[in-house]
Amino acid sequence: MADDSQRNFRSVYYEKVGFRGVEEKKSLEILLKDDRLGIIPPHHESHALVMKCRKEQYWDIHHALRVIRFINDSTPQVDVFLHIHQLESGKLPRNLAFPLEPEDEVFLAIAKAMEEMVEDPIECYWLVSCFVNQLNSKHKDSLQQLPKILEQYLNIEDNRLLMHLKACAAMSKLPYDLWFKKCFAGCLPESSLQRVWDKVISGSCKILVFVALEILLTFKMKILALNTAEKITQFLENIPQDNTDAIVSKAVDLWRTHCGTPAHSV
Repeated sequence: MADDSQRNFRSVYYEKVGFRGVEEKKSLEILLKDDRLGIIPPHHESHALVMKCRKEQYWDIHHALRVIRFINDSTPQVDVFLHIHQLESGKLPRNLAFPLEPEDEVFLAIAKAMEEMVEDPIECYWLVSCFVNQLNSKHKDSLQQLPKILEQYLNIEDNRLLMHLKACAAMSKLPYDLWFKKCFAGCLPESSLQRVWDKVISGSCKILVFVALEILLTFKMKILALNTAEKITQFLENIPQDNTDAIVSKAVDLWRTHCGTPAHSV
């Protein structure tokens, strides 16, 4: 893996299972043919039937939500996704006026980002729903440890920057929800976000730590010039979007340096 810095992990994975020439733009849509999110089984002969069932399930719940007047023709697509997910998981609120739960905010952030990547709304819904379910099951405990792990790696990479963040009482106030719970949805643009999510879906949520780490290192001088936790957090929640691809590439290099090959990077 040392000489393939320009390729993402799934490109290698798909070649091993028979897919070649995978375009980055289509990587998330190709997950519909991959069992990593559990959307469709790995047996190709079952794909058409299972996807037909997925579509029927989507429209059945969609119809039910219209009947109880939770959605209508003017409901934003991501809100439709949220209510379908809530009904499926038994967490549909009694009233639309109820405030959103934190987990709903996470779902909406991921849905808004996924909507920019996947054209078909039904495929988009299942990708969002299964991705969120994966985060809440497989990675739930790991995600809670990521702030501490970030501090450990920042101490290795740049102790001076860590000391500045601590002096400003900023370490506990970094945008961890945006970075780790929302997996950078709303922080990184689509092209960069796909590469990060690719790693998470492939089994390593620790890539999130290295993206956060590289953001801190990239904007070190700006952060050192800020002297309050509020100003630092505000800046990190709205980082410039012009070099995020380079940030993700460097983050992947750091991930490989510290964690070895992808198979050992969970």
